[in-house]
Amino acid sequence: MINRGRHSVLGVMIDAVDYDYAVDRVVTAAREGHPLALTALAVHGVMTGVDDPAHESRLNSFDLAVPDGQPVRWALNALYGTRLPDRVYGPDLTGYVLQALADHGLPVYLYGSTPDTLRQLARLLPQEFPGLEIAGTTPSGFRTSRPGDAARIAADIRASGARCVLVGLGCPRQEEFAYALRPHLDMPLLAVGAAFDYHAGQLRTPPPWMQARGLEWLWRLGLEPRRLWRRYLVLNPRYAARFVGQRTGLWRPVPAAPEKAELETFPI
Repeated sequence: MINRGRHSVLGVMIDAVDYDYAVDRVVTAAREGHPLALTALAVHGVMTGVDDPAHESRLNSFDLAVPDGQPVRWALNALYGTRLPDRVYGPDLTGYVLQALADHGLPVYLYGSTPDTLRQLARLLPQEFPGLEIAGTTPSGFRTSRPGDAARIAADIRASGARCVLVGLGCPRQEEFAYALRPHLDMPLLAVGAAFDYHAGQLRTPPPWMQARGLEWLWRLGLEPRRLWRRYLVLNPRYAARFVGQRTGLWRPVPAAPEKAELETFPI
């Protein structure tokens, strides 16, 4: 297992860890009934923190923020000499976590996405991970929370017998949800982004050579140009410019202090 510390990438604190370490943290929290919030951040996720100091504080309060994208791993290696051999890719991490939960008999709850995607996951995941128990599912309401929603959702999840929650609401909505629910649940919450769509067979995985070279964004842009053009064609150059500034010392980002205050509203 690799754990080479937590470091600032453009002010967002990222954990220089590998898959084994991340899975162990999640399974330990699930077995022992401890709260834990994890997110996998690629360039887009990091930039949501750069552009919103309050959200940066929330991200920095997560127990584990793993380098989902190759450019984030490269930044850790270049800035801090972490020598990480690989990123911690959200869909792959999801698969490793689900296998570990199945091996330990720990039920999982799926929150987010659409009813059709959740039905596909409920059918396919137990086939892919024999022994996996899906304790319950809730599709996104595609709305903002109302007073009492956090306690109600947490009560439903606890009543299901789940020991871990996967959240697929898209970035940054899923991080806001995990942040808001963490005080209410004694179990890990994982913000897993597009992993739901990948494991449901609704998104094609890019070729390994594209993943290794940090070109997954180009693959995703080709699949969904109208939805994702701004994310990649605007945010990627801004990320690169800020990284160069941090690397050369021309810009020294000060990480926002971890925020502990409850969110008044959050996406559900």
